Amino acid sequence: MKEIKYSKDVDILMIELSDKAIAYAEDDGQVILHYSDDDSLVLVEIMDFRRLMPAQVVSELLAA
Repeated sequence: MKEIKYSKDVDILMIELSDKAIAYAEDDGQVILHYSDDDSLVLVEIMDFRRLMPAQVVSELLAA
């Protein structure tokens, strides 16, 4: 795993898995999966993260 970022102002958790360029994305409701040209998963975005995760997980993430 390359990097995990949380954007508090828009409540999105982003999990970056690769440096590859993003070619396309698939939207599955609150999760957006970004893929490269060779169909490798590059980035995962979880929208409305606070609603999906227990309060303790969110608190730990924000404290980091």
